[in-house]
Amino acid sequence: MLPEASQGGVYTARLHTSLEAVIPLWLQCQANGMCSAHQLYAWVEGIVKRLMPEGADLLVVEVVDAGTSELKMLVPLMRRTRFGHRVIEWLSCGVCDYSAPLLADKSLWTPQAAEAAWAAVRSVMPRADRIHITGIPREIYGLANPLALLAVARESTLITSGLVLDGDPETLIKRKGRPSFVKTFYKDWRRLERHGKVDMVEANTPALIELVFAALVEMRLKRFRQLGRFDLLALPAVVDFYRNAALQGLSDGSVRIFGLRVGEDWVSVQYMLVRHGTLHALLIGMDLEVVPNASPGLGLMGELMVWGLRQGFGYFDLSVGSQPYKEQFGAESSVLVKIDETLTPLGKGVAAVASLRDRAELVVRSRPRLLKAVQGVTRRLRRLKS
Repeated sequence: MLPEASQGGVYTARLHTSLEAVIPLWLQCQANGMCSAHQLYAWVEGIVKRLMPEGADLLVVEVVDAGTSELKMLVPLMRRTRFGHRVIEWLSCGVCDYSAPLLADKSLWTPQAAEAAWAAVRSVMPRADRIHITGIPREIYGLANPLALLAVARESTLITSGLVLDGDPETLIKRKGRPSFVKTFYKDWRRLERHGKVDMVEANTPALIELVFAALVEMRLKRFRQLGRFDLLALPAVVDFYRNAALQGLSDGSVRIFGLRVGEDWVSVQYMLVRHGTLHALLIGMDLEVVPNASPGLGLMGELMVWGLRQGFGYFDLSVGSQPYKEQFGAESSVLVKIDETLTPLGKGVAAVASLRDRAELVVRSRPRLLKAVQGVTRRLRRLKS
């Protein structure tokens, strides 16, 4: 049984404004405590170097036990100005699905201890109008996330899904997937095979990473242009971030890219993070024109689930979003939580507007015809701009 954090907890906090100041502490948590794939040092270092907005402040809060001075957690945040107000956010910049502190050990956190630790964090934060943290999972690889235990934490509109990998790899898709989906899945796979030899290729050299990642970017941009939607990979800095992270990930396998090739054509690419027996699916691209009436993205994802089970992975994280294919694979969903604290009247006003927007979005998404109409208008407006 894991030890439990003190019931009340008395903590102090120190604010750091550079990663260099906390490298030893960060690597300590990464090696001996609990650190998610989205908070690994190499990943976050890339965010700070390549993606932080101009004028933003890096805020890494070190929380220690007041009695023993032992490190308990690191909380990576940033402060920036948005729409005329100062907001403290998670250090994500759009490339972290989940927000979770780095924990120094695997002790169980109680709500009381989490509240005391958060009070310590709040005590060293610089002035801001609002604290807005989204994408908070309730657990970090089975361990309770202290942020999710806070009284101020509320359910968000974001959903995450994942699939437990167990049993016989050969029957995984049939056992987990819905019967109608399974039938379509294998029918699509046969369509791919009729076009040419089907291979799943791991980009395990720098040259292969460059090749397969370039195919991913091309697929994503083409697909999102067709949909009239914006993709982060349209930004050169984001492309550089993901490419560099993949090249760095060759050393420890923490970042992996897989491509599905049919004959000589790349038809789908999946970008992944790997941590604690979990495969985190981040970016997927697909070319729907090479083999008409087939879904190469689903084919690649299914192959990766089977491959992961054979390699000893126990969970396939399908990331954030409520796309229907996730449920068809048999994935289970959970709601992410958020923290939205308003610290000034200005922050309160901004939060009220954001809340109205979220409610409007929920109404639109709950009405398929209205959603389709809104998406159509959005696509036309974006095409006019381009």
